[in-house]
Amino acid sequence: MEREDQVINAQPDLEKVKALDGLLLHITSKGKEKYDCVSRTFAPKLAVDEDPVCGSGHCHLVPLWSKKVGKKEISAYQASSRGGVLYCELSGSRVKLAGQAALYSRGELCIEI
Repeated sequence: MEREDQVINAQPDLEKVKALDGLLLHITSKGKEKYDCVSRTFAPKLAVDEDPVCGSGHCHLVPLWSKKVGKKEISAYQASSRGGVLYCELSGSRVKLAGQAALYSRGELCIEI
């Protein structure tokens, strides 16, 4: 989008989003002041109307914005109602993400050999 406020104020029709190809819809713009880019991610096909802070989404967005702003390290803000800041680095074909997170699950995997 052209401006950060358009991303923040967008109200996509989630039924129409379901008809699009792919699982995620990202909307994004250049950040106004503090961040290199601002985004929101919607995944109604996965029963997630809006992802609060989407790491996998930023794996799509970081190469785009890294090229646009001419930097390998960028700061990104996901403008969902919860919101979150990601510190991102494009490292070859990989995207490295950092930021604050909360543990939401713990598991154990046993594999018989």
